[in-house]
Amino acid sequence: MPHIHIVMIGFGNVGRALARLLQRKRALLEGEYGFTFQVNGIATGQHGSAIDPLGLDLERALALAEGGGSLSALSARPAPKNMLEFIQACPGDVLFENTPVNVQSGEPAISHLKAALERGMHAITANKGPVVHAYRELSALAAVRGRRFLFESAVMDGAPIFSLFRGPLPAAELRGFKGILNSTTNLILEMMEQGRSFEEAVAHCQKIGLAETDPSGDVDGWDASIKVAALSTVLMGVPLKPQQVEREGIRGITPGMVAEAKAAGERWKLVCSARRAGGEVKGRVAPQRVGPNSPLYSVGGSSSYVQFETDVLPGLGIVESDPGPETTAYGLLADLINALRSA
Repeated sequence: MPHIHIVMIGFGNVGRALARLLQRKRALLEGEYGFTFQVNGIATGQHGSAIDPLGLDLERALALAEGGGSLSALSARPAPKNMLEFIQACPGDVLFENTPVNVQSGEPAISHLKAALERGMHAITANKGPVVHAYRELSALAAVRGRRFLFESAVMDGAPIFSLFRGPLPAAELRGFKGILNSTTNLILEMMEQGRSFEEAVAHCQKIGLAETDPSGDVDGWDASIKVAALSTVLMGVPLKPQQVEREGIRGITPGMVAEAKAAGERWKLVCSARRAGGEVKGRVAPQRVGPNSPLYSVGGSSSYVQFETDVLPGLGIVESDPGPETTAYGLLADLINALRSA
């Protein structure tokens, strides 16, 4: 039975949720999927790093990270502070890369994933940056090394978006898609519909951990744009950068506009879309009013939705209700299982 050595770069909300999920599913992974595992290394930006070739104690790692301690207390030997040196020093079969997204360049996540693949590890991430900025390069490197580069959680967390087109939809040509891909703005607009100001709604999203201290990535449409770019690049085969997506955020939506739409039986949504136009793909992110006849109308709270149009299925929709770190962690776990299946 294979025994898998795991390396984790990033141990924030998603990384810790993944550690808990791995612990909870340990018996199932052994009994149903035929492998056991240990985590040999965890590197963080704020809580130190640890390496142990015999396996780290995940429960202690979780307690230290959540209690504000340093993971270095668990390390069997000094762990390099530089992430690339850490990857080189840490024995592993799989790298989980969960650092913050860089919309502009995808770094340093791209370099982390490249280093893992060059060492012969499977490279798995929830980070959208590498998918948009280095999909072909990392996929080609993975193929040469006989490994997998997987990223199911990059868009809509654990919902099977990318794997849907790898397997269950053979020979289907994707012509376009439309949906709500940013859960933060969806909740903000819903709260404004309920009478909250824009500032109050943003503050609430920050309080519950849905929005960052600087919410511009969400409210100005950058997070939505990079997701449109990722879907276009992977599913439609046309590389698209977030800067190439026509983008308008929700800062211009006033309480008066929300009230006017509500009186007309409509709602404002930040709508993401892309469509083939000859040999190109045109991507767009912009607020729109939608009525009850639209599938986007009933997508509430922090939920997400995407509807695909293919040459054989004119409308195939997937909804994910109120995602969180646990759903993102599931997408990472699914990628691990799929990588090992195909190894």
